[in-house]
Amino acid sequence: MRGIKTVGCVMVFFLAGSVFAQNSGNLNEVKPVIADKDLVIPVSEITENAVFYPVDIQGTRVEVLAVKAPDGSIRTAFNTCQSCYASGRGFYKQAGTVLVCQNCGKRFRMSQVEVRSGGCNPVPIFADSKTVTDATITISKDSLTKAKDIFARWKRS
Repeated sequence: MRGIKTVGCVMVFFLAGSVFAQNSGNLNEVKPVIADKDLVIPVSEITENAVFYPVDIQGTRVEVLAVKAPDGSIRTAFNTCQSCYASGRGFYKQAGTVLVCQNCGKRFRMSQVEVRSGGCNPVPIFADSKTVTDATITISKDSLTKAKDIFARWKRS
């Protein structure tokens, strides 16, 4: 009987860990690089965990982040800090429920993405630079090309 209780406890911890892992999702998921074309993001991929979409534009890696804010809206931004981009390390990684600039360490709530402009914030991608449908968010190659200069010294690791 003692062995059955131990197995039961192990199973409870295993199942609890599996549920936690499923609910926490993948933090800092980076999708495969696409090259020199529009970025099409399936809305179904967007959760409260930021997803990073790299695009090679004429030899420069540009990266977009997409995340669902607490109010349920989907937010997009270029994954570079408006103040720190020239350092090459001004990009974001998610830590818990916030984005953290890898250069200066400033933290941003998901609700701030695409809302705040200027200063040490992710570079927003506003409505006029993307096409949004129920199924996809498309950021044109032209919009990606215009952002290329802020990624020229980027050293994402």
